[in-house]
Amino acid sequence: MKAALIQMRTQKENDANIRKACSLIEEAAGNGADLLMLPEMFSCPYETGNFRAYAQPDGGENWTVLSNIARETGVYLAAGSMPEIASGNVYNTAYVFDRQGRQIAKHRKMHLFDVDIEGGQHFHESETLTAGDQVTLFDTEFGRMGLMICFDIRFPELARLLALGGADVILVPAAFNMTTGPAHWELAFRSRAVDNQVFMLGCSPARDMESSYHAYGNSLAVSPWGDVLARLDEREAILYCEFRPGDTEKIRRQMPLLNARRTDIYDLTWSVGKIESS
Repeated sequence: MKAALIQMRTQKENDANIRKACSLIEEAAGNGADLLMLPEMFSCPYETGNFRAYAQPDGGENWTVLSNIARETGVYLAAGSMPEIASGNVYNTAYVFDRQGRQIAKHRKMHLFDVDIEGGQHFHESETLTAGDQVTLFDTEFGRMGLMICFDIRFPELARLLALGGADVILVPAAFNMTTGPAHWELAFRSRAVDNQVFMLGCSPARDMESSYHAYGNSLAVSPWGDVLARLDEREAILYCEFRPGDTEKIRRQMPLLNARRTDIYDLTWSVGKIESS
């Protein structure tokens, strides 16, 4: 499978962001990518005050354009995340479309980024966003994949649930900042990859020092052994990476971590009815 992580700079206008995303999707598809991923909140500036103003419902204009571009280019499109409005609530929502443009997954960010780091970042997503409550898995011709959004990666329980649900690859549109990124970005992806013996793909916005939120960038792909397979810097670019999702089976046979768990002493489950899967 050839993946393409589209590290684009977010502009102020929704329509400009959608046009740019479509152009980069066409470029990556033309270069042979099977699976494309966009960054977290790629359609609007990453500020809590923007989320409701930019939010659209399921099946809205942005959703329709992304569904169409997936069908036209014949790719799997993990469409980053966008603000979604439903029943008056606003969610940070990731959609996945198959090669025919059909939605095969939807994940609402479960863990909201509310932090006050001394001398660093202050950000409270809960001021405008509502948390999701679903563990999200979906199937492709390459195997089963899972979805998380940014802050979700910091909770190892969620990554473990995805692995136990059969995920070989976990996709993470994310927007770590210049406080958390240098400290924890690579560490988090390599840790989740090694703990769960999965491929971890993280797609960030490009860094824009003229915006109010300074994304870390550094989109990357990590193997189940914890190796960084490919990585960008902070600039706008497309990261390409080829790998075999089925290689997780070989790693798990050699070091059977998931089978060695002591489920007679501890276990991890999800609530009934709280799993979203194609």
